Amino acid sequence: MNLQKMFEMQKVLDDRIIKEKGLEGQDLLPNLILALQVELAECANEWRGFKHWSNDREPRTKHPLEVSPNGAFRRGGNPLLEEYVDCLHFILSIGNHIDYKIVSAKELQVFFCEVNLTEQFASLFEEIVYMAQAARGHSPAEQSLARYRYESLFQIFIGLGVMLDFTTEQIEAAYMDKNAVNHQRQQEGY
Repeated sequence: MNLQKMFEMQKVLDDRIIKEKGLEGQDLLPNLILALQVELAECANEWRGFKHWSNDREPRTKHPLEVSPNGAFRRGGNPLLEEYVDCLHFILSIGNHIDYKIVSAKELQVFFCEVNLTEQFASLFEEIVYMAQAARGHSPAEQSLARYRYESLFQIFIGLGVMLDFTTEQIEAAYMDKNAVNHQRQQEGY
């Protein structure tokens, strides 16, 4: 997974959104953090494994057949992967926002906080809060802690992807596809 390229692509998209929406000079970090939390909840909802009250606990990995505008049937994508990649977009945006120095995917350790997916999701939510608290500070020490917490968050997130059985190739391809969709949305006045 080429993280440097993905960080750069995300910066281009974010800069475009900031310019086109007139958001220059605004602190958008609280919005990015909340958006990440929302997308992570949507990802957990597509995973469904925590829903002990339901008989339907299978992950949503296929959309039903869709009908294209020309009337042909086509297979939909993977909703679980799509939500995971939506999280990745916001994680990359946050990293750019806090000036995280990019490491290669090989250098970014995969971290499994827990032994099951429910606890991995919960640990990721906790780490988002810790990182957000650290990012509020402005001193060099606080900013350093925010970047440390961010890297920990990213490692837990990558661990989640591994636990969900996503390959780095799947993640990168899905990110590239969604980045293109997000640019198209901006073009269309989203």
